[in-house]
Amino acid sequence: MKLKTQLLSIAFIAVAIVSVSCCQTGKESESKTTEKPYEMKKYAKVKLTANISHLSENQKEMLKLLFQAADQMDQIFWMENVGEKNAVLLGITDPALKQYADINFGPWDELSNLAPFIPEYGAKPAGAQFYPADMTKEEFEKFDDPDKSSLYTLITRNQEGGLQSVWYHEGFKTQTEKAAALLQQAAELAEDKGFANYLNLRATALLTDDYYASDIAWLDMKDNKVDLVIGPIENYTDQLFGYKAAHESFILIKDIEWSDRLARFATFLPDLQKGIPVAPEYKAEVPGMDAQLNAYDVVYYAGDCNMAGKTIAINLPNDERVQLEKGTRKLQLKNAMQAKFDQILVPIASELITPSQRKNITFNAFFSNTMFHEVAHGLGIKNTINGNGPVRKALKERYSSIEEGKADMLGLYLVTKLNEMGEFKDTDLMDNYVTFMAGIFRSVRFGASSAHGMANMLRFNYFLEKGAFTRHEDGTYEVNFEAMKTASVELIDKILTLQGDGNYEGASQWIEAQGNIPDQLQQDLDRVNAMGIPVDIYFEQGPQVLGL
Repeated sequence: MKLKTQLLSIAFIAVAIVSVSCCQTGKESESKTTEKPYEMKKYAKVKLTANISHLSENQKEMLKLLFQAADQMDQIFWMENVGEKNAVLLGITDPALKQYADINFGPWDELSNLAPFIPEYGAKPAGAQFYPADMTKEEFEKFDDPDKSSLYTLITRNQEGGLQSVWYHEGFKTQTEKAAALLQQAAELAEDKGFANYLNLRATALLTDDYYASDIAWLDMKDNKVDLVIGPIENYTDQLFGYKAAHESFILIKDIEWSDRLARFATFLPDLQKGIPVAPEYKAEVPGMDAQLNAYDVVYYAGDCNMAGKTIAINLPNDERVQLEKGTRKLQLKNAMQAKFDQILVPIASELITPSQRKNITFNAFFSNTMFHEVAHGLGIKNTINGNGPVRKALKERYSSIEEGKADMLGLYLVTKLNEMGEFKDTDLMDNYVTFMAGIFRSVRFGASSAHGMANMLRFNYFLEKGAFTRHEDGTYEVNFEAMKTASVELIDKILTLQGDGNYEGASQWIEAQGNIPDQLQQDLDRVNAMGIPVDIYFEQGPQVLGL
């Protein structure tokens, strides 16, 4: 059921009022900031830029419009996460605290298990602002509406106090209409016909919440130099059910040389799907294989993808229908990836990886592990084998962590298989495994509130049980290559079986039992933190950075 826009607007105004009342002001805000000045050390500042000299004047004018459209996604995501941006930040007078709230899109530390750093807010609602704060899971389950679990609806209360579904294009009418108009203007300047078609269809999608046609058009593009991801995409922010997609946008400049190097790996995907080490019924689906592997320099993050931990690779679309029909595109964000490698992964490895294996920490291994992680999202299983519907819905709020774990492990398996086939020789395979281990330390620091952080906690504990690594007395870790290979295959089987069975209880029990950081590992991570190694990055970005 749909709600008139003015009713939802009233709800958002109420959220904004509460947000303002919860914020600290004046001296209170300043005193809070002095308690945790070190928190900004979690983030290293990175300037997002790219060479755009090869773009025409029309394409540069088009980019300006894309920046404006992306900013609308940013506004929407603030409302989805906590409330209207200016209302949330209004009472914060200390610049450092305001910057920290801006990075986190609210008063909760996204990389410290959502601890409130403005305590008056209390705990973050599991469903963010996608659901009424007073709604119980039981009330939602009893709510009889086929649209309630759509990726593209908000759940609000009607005038009688009952639940109702509100389509995003109605709930965020002002922003979606403005973004759609900007995309239509940009399409007129686009010199690539496929990109122009996509922009027009994406504009229509924002106004209707039907993204299928624009997803297909996005996959059909091959030669565009500029790319754009925009709209409600990922469901990480909804930690109540994992049903609701949050708004975000990436603006990307294609790296043609690197993309050409990657293109040939797509041809191996059908055979790789067949060879996944799991029982046949869990890999019987045949995903669409019109896959593309491309590298980009990202020049803008907006909305969900810009909150706290930053995305360095993309596998889209998420629509299972599109994935099975055509496949997905895997986008490697090379400049952001390089920044995380240089400023975070290498320093962590220098502290926690045994000296004899530090030579195995390489950017090419980090890049390929990340790339095949994204490839792996498109493989495996999308629908349960027992009639419980899509895996995404069957596993509910557990889905994101389990899916990220699948992609990590299946990605490492793909690298291994291609190497054994003689088709991937860009790295020494030991580089991939040691760099993968260092990546666990990097990602587990994201905390339990992050799907990626949780996936790495589960994996670390599994590897620990299986002897996949050895911790030495000097506090460094050494990869046991053969044991890690064996453990990786066994973990793939465990995860894909959980997914194929739609085993929500099994996934929950695993997360509750193993989704934690052991005391010894925490002590080792404390050493890393004491060194001031950042947890993630934030950006200096925008049209002015590109010289537009």
